[in-house]
Amino acid sequence: MRLILASNNAHKAREFREILAPLGIEIVTQGEAGCHFEVDETGETFEENAFLKAEAAMRATGEGAVSDDSGLEVDALNGEPGVRSARYTGRHEDSDADRRAFLMKKLEGVEHRSARFVSAICCVFPNGDVLRARGECEGSIATYERGENGFGYDAIFIPAGSGRTMAELSAEEKNAISHRGAALREFCRVLEEYSNAHK
Repeated sequence: MRLILASNNAHKAREFREILAPLGIEIVTQGEAGCHFEVDETGETFEENAFLKAEAAMRATGEGAVSDDSGLEVDALNGEPGVRSARYTGRHEDSDADRRAFLMKKLEGVEHRSARFVSAICCVFPNGDVLRARGECEGSIATYERGENGFGYDAIFIPAGSGRTMAELSAEEKNAISHRGAALREFCRVLEEYSNAHK
């Protein structure tokens, strides 16, 4: 099976490929499929945004499309940055480092730093069928950046039960516990059920 990934994020594409390849699923980014557009993420939830992106890619290609919308929720900030994780500073052109610095500034002097990464996956098929999955990774925000791996907020997020940030974990270690890893494993289960029912 071939699915269009409604993203051109190389890190995201690698995670999708690593986890879905054993199921025989070929992941093609929207850029590789000839789609060069950005979807306006107007949803108020990760699920809504994932659907908007997957549906747009499906309509543009006529093929099944999958999307993930993910982000960080910090309890002390009432769930911020949430669905605005990728544009938290208000400037889309800002770097991951800019967004981490912006978040750390808001948390100066804050003692309780519990947080979670959330990933919502949505797959839309041309026949109108929609599959959904969600994964979460509980943890806390570090007091300073650590690690060279990963992307986004990984360098300041410490998964529960770990003394290391996400950016200090190997790709294999991260996939085993990450929100996207959990959502992708759930998606694999849902997709397998769907495929078996439509044989």
